[in-house]
Amino acid sequence: AQIKAQIEETTSDYDREKLQERLAKLAGGVAVIRVGGSTEVEVKEKKDRVDDALHATRAAVEEGILPGGGVALLRAVKALEKVQTANADQRVGVDIVRRALEAPARQIAENAGAEGSVVVGKLREKTDFSYGWNAQTGEYGDLYAQGVIDPAKVVRTALQDAASIAGLLVTTEAMIAEKPKKDAPPAMPPGAGMDF
Repeated sequence: AQIKAQIEETTSDYDREKLQERLAKLAGGVAVIRVGGSTEVEVKEKKDRVDDALHATRAAVEEGILPGGGVALLRAVKALEKVQTANADQRVGVDIVRRALEAPARQIAENAGAEGSVVVGKLREKTDFSYGWNAQTGEYGDLYAQGVIDPAKVVRTALQDAASIAGLLVTTEAMIAEKPKKDAPPAMPPGAGMDF
């Protein structure tokens, strides 16, 4: 509105043209973001973050937003309660999907140093769709209000892609994978806790 008013008020053709260009860029969603840093690696990292933010913003504009932190997938578990299964194999499949939908929230909590199963348990107790755990602050609350959000398109495509890969693995005759390594228990401190 301010630029439109300036276009009408100006007497210079040059200023009018520049203001019209500025208005067209703003209306068309064109922006120039300059990224700087002290090293090439830092500039590349910042540029990648800007690209990620740009793509996430476009995805959010396209399909909307959901609460982040894995909460949207955790709330999707309720839809599995209505799924009718014909046999035990299908029930096992539904249980696998249920555990998979809980995994992101659990992993985010564990990555932040919290007990994943405790966080997921508390989230399951609440029915409010946007109620979740903020990994940055360690607090529970409305994730929309705290700015912890995910683009709906990203959550949807991640779930669809995971289902596609799982379907491929289930229908494959043979599969080669690395044997999972078991983490060794932590070493005992010197003296093994004995006081001399």
